[in-house]
Amino acid sequence: MLVVFGPLIKQEVIFQYNKLIGTSYYIYNNKQDHDNYLKERGGITPESTDFGIIIPKINANAQIFPNIDPFSEREFLPILKKGIAHAKNTSFPGQGGNIFLFAHSANSLLEVQQYNAVFYLIQKLDQNDQIVIFYKEKPYYYYVFEKGIVPSEAIKYLEGEDEEILTLSTCWPPGTTLKRLLVKAKPKN
Repeated sequence: MLVVFGPLIKQEVIFQYNKLIGTSYYIYNNKQDHDNYLKERGGITPESTDFGIIIPKINANAQIFPNIDPFSEREFLPILKKGIAHAKNTSFPGQGGNIFLFAHSANSLLEVQQYNAVFYLIQKLDQNDQIVIFYKEKPYYYYVFEKGIVPSEAIKYLEGEDEEILTLSTCWPPGTTLKRLLVKAKPKN
């Protein structure tokens, strides 16, 4: 059981412990700022400033791989082992429209350890929680406004939006492909 659920239990325990002791995370645009100033205060240096994501509340930090076909397991499964996938034909930060990112996809609980579980804790996000996307060396700040569970075959969430929206998607419950957990965020005004 520990082999199967170990990575998920570890993330949950760390999240609950940090919540209990009131840990706050700070985001730095580069490693030098992080190392020189506030390292002891929980700084997070992005995995990638070319295309990366940081979610301070859950201490998530990963590289994003652009233009991945969300309908091709052959294409997206290797990417999900390394980071987050940006859905092909969706927008990029600062361009308006829907920016669709997906991660942590597995066909069974036995496969959970094979995949990057960076989105496992997105269910902990609440309204107004911050998500930072780094794109072409520039940070873009988004704030959660909605989350929900939808059927796995619901693809309308890949479609464009009139305004810029960041959509995060992961399998729900973790380790299954039964449904999708979506978190939507808007840019900072």
